[in-house]
Amino acid sequence: LAAAAPERRTRDQLAEARGVPAKYLESILGSLRQGGLVRSQRGPEGGFTLAADASAINIAQIARVVEGPLTLVQGERPEAVHHTGQEALTDLWVAVRAALRMVLESVTLADLLAGQLPAGVAELIDDEDAWVPH
Repeated sequence: LAAAAPERRTRDQLAEARGVPAKYLESILGSLRQGGLVRSQRGPEGGFTLAADASAINIAQIARVVEGPLTLVQGERPEAVHHTGQEALTDLWVAVRAALRMVLESVTLADLLAGQLPAGVAELIDDEDAWVPH
């Protein structure tokens, strides 16, 4: 949708372009519409468009709408889980969420469309160890 803006795209056009099943995409588009990130219009000239400019939509917004909270521990938000005798674990999970939030909130759809990540995120991926699975 960001690449097509401001033109509308149908569910089927988007599904074909991305190689995903149309029914699966329909569910995602519905969530994005309910979350206020996408607009839809019915009819022969209908389809989907972004609800805002690509530079105003960050990846965290999309992830939250489609997947829910960015970080869950045992199905709960990190601050809601108490580890008796291991309180530092709560702090650890809150820090993990803060780090994930920092990255996902700093990257917009426009950044991805341009193929350029913000400097702080680019620095993270410049570390060779970032690419090594542990």
